[in-house]
Amino acid sequence: MSPPPINLGRKNSPANHQTLTATATATTAAQDARLIVRETLRISATLASSPAEPLVPPLESRNLQLGHGRLDDDFVGSSFRLICCEEIDGRRWNYVAEPDSVTGTFKKGSLRALGLHSPQPPLQGLKSFVTSYVVPEGFPDSVIPSYVPYMTWRALKHFFGGAMGVFTTQTLLSSVGIARNTAAPGAVAINWILKDGAGRVGKMLFARQGKKFDYDLKQLRFAGDLLMELGAGVELATAAVPHLFLPLACAANVAKNVAAVTSTSTRTPIYKAFARGENIGDVTAKGECVGNIADLLGTGMSILISKNNPSLVTTFALLSCGYVLSSYKEVKSVVLHTLNQARFSVAVDAFLKTGRVPSLQEGNVNENVFNFPWVKDGPVVLGPRFKDAFQEPSVYLALEPFFEKERYVVTYNPSKGKVYALLKDQAKSDDILKAAFHAQVLLHFLRLSCDSQPLSQQQMKVGYSNVVPPAKDLEAYIVESCKMVSHSYRIFKSKAAEQGWMMSEAHLNPGRTRLIK
Repeated sequence: MSPPPINLGRKNSPANHQTLTATATATTAAQDARLIVRETLRISATLASSPAEPLVPPLESRNLQLGHGRLDDDFVGSSFRLICCEEIDGRRWNYVAEPDSVTGTFKKGSLRALGLHSPQPPLQGLKSFVTSYVVPEGFPDSVIPSYVPYMTWRALKHFFGGAMGVFTTQTLLSSVGIARNTAAPGAVAINWILKDGAGRVGKMLFARQGKKFDYDLKQLRFAGDLLMELGAGVELATAAVPHLFLPLACAANVAKNVAAVTSTSTRTPIYKAFARGENIGDVTAKGECVGNIADLLGTGMSILISKNNPSLVTTFALLSCGYVLSSYKEVKSVVLHTLNQARFSVAVDAFLKTGRVPSLQEGNVNENVFNFPWVKDGPVVLGPRFKDAFQEPSVYLALEPFFEKERYVVTYNPSKGKVYALLKDQAKSDDILKAAFHAQVLLHFLRLSCDSQPLSQQQMKVGYSNVVPPAKDLEAYIVESCKMVSHSYRIFKSKAAEQGWMMSEAHLNPGRTRLIK
């Protein structure tokens, strides 16, 4: 059908004029859109066809501002090669090394860490420091909105309570007739308040370890009970040296307040492990009732014993032994369903030796409660710094291809006698669990190679660093461990689930260090 003829002789009405204007505007907009699309495609094609610039140009061609200033004179004019990037809480480092033109590898001891971050302003650093003590990790996403007003009013309440404590303590000490003059009650009260204040400071500082209460609660609970006995012993020593009352009382109160933090922080998870269903409140109430009854009975017994004037040292020694033994049996009787590093090591070791995963009861009984979280790391470190795991870039470059398809890298540092599992930036929960499993498998192979060598106590303290095969054999063990992990990791997870274990990377305490490619 041919288009209708256009009447050129007729005048355009206002309506017709508006219609033609709208049509012209639409046509212009369509042409502009097509022009934008063509230009976008042309620019994309130009960028795709142009040669890519190197991601990391030679150091001598860059005017870098690293860390606190310009690059050191040792790096200017040299040709260092980028080995790896690392990120910790938003701060980044580049690890570089200097190639050796003679051997074709890298020069010994040339590995350097170059900070790519600027130093925090003093106020920002102070804010981060304070925040690490007063808010939980992941705040505000880790708590509900009512957390902030609750803690605000709680802090205000404790402020007024602490202020009143100075006057009430002074009044009580003056009432019992400690001194008859006007100056002594105030001095004694100040000493008493300083003692209590030191304990509160110790409690606050130790509370920063709060996350460890979630996965190493047995170790912390037992350590807290030991600190409680240590504080009681120091208080007992004030009778022998009364002129040192203030420093000894402060130290004792710090230890006892730290013990109180561990007791209150680990109480709920332990009660939760015993509760079936939604009865955690009832279990907690009854458990505290039993503890109060036992405390009253012990107090009554000590009053009766004290009337016979027994030897103070002998009585304290016997009571302390009973307290520590009871504490050890208490934490050993707790059966937790989660796998922390201690129980994970027990489970993997049993699986590699027998092909079965231990039950909840077996795994908890065999857990080492003397491995306190604040002491030196064990033989396996999850999420370490790159500089701790690798001393030479050639070792990393040799092992990295074996983990190309994985989101982690496992290695062994013979100088430190430890197995390290480094996490890549895209590592997820299952990757962290697999990395921990792989590290335990590698440690198992390294220990098997040393079974014929007797281990002295000193060698065990340093983490097998004197008996594990040298680094030159590491590649063979890595290959063997990769084969084992690819075949048995899924089997281990399945059998652990059958035994009732809860697999969570949060209880393994992985570091927040990530490798960035």
